[in-house]
Amino acid sequence: MPFDPKKVEKASSVDKQLSSYKAPCRGCAKKVTLAKMRSHVTSCAKVQEQMANCPKFVPVVPTSQPIPSNIPNRSTFVCPYCGARNLDQQELVKHCMENHRNDPNKVVCPVCSAMPWGDPSYKSANFLQHLLHRHKFSYDTFVDYSIDEEAALQAALALSLSEN
Repeated sequence: MPFDPKKVEKASSVDKQLSSYKAPCRGCAKKVTLAKMRSHVTSCAKVQEQMANCPKFVPVVPTSQPIPSNIPNRSTFVCPYCGARNLDQQELVKHCMENHRNDPNKVVCPVCSAMPWGDPSYKSANFLQHLLHRHKFSYDTFVDYSIDEEAALQAALALSLSEN
């Protein structure tokens, strides 16, 4: 059947399981239901402290390979409000929530504009809500940038059909 986003229903059994299982926070060890863990971790001072003390990636050995200049950077972004640089998706969300929560300006989403399908001139009416709803995961986990949109759609359809 054709997919209809208006007829999507939550998996109540999964919701029930996530609301009934508890696990310790990796920062403060407080037991939190899995349904509330993401929210807790983003506000847990100990987790934030651990993340701040995490070393940034540094290559073990310098490479002799040239860094390609024609590949867009989809790992770090610039804050569209103040120009803060080298923010990954999570850092961008945190930075904007802490520093630009009440900024009324319409801005271009740097994450979307870095994507092959992104429109670098489109300004989000509510950028913070856009960030919170559209960028909860890294596209690198799910997207093959080496194929175009039509090929990605065909691959997804073929995989969907093979799973049934």
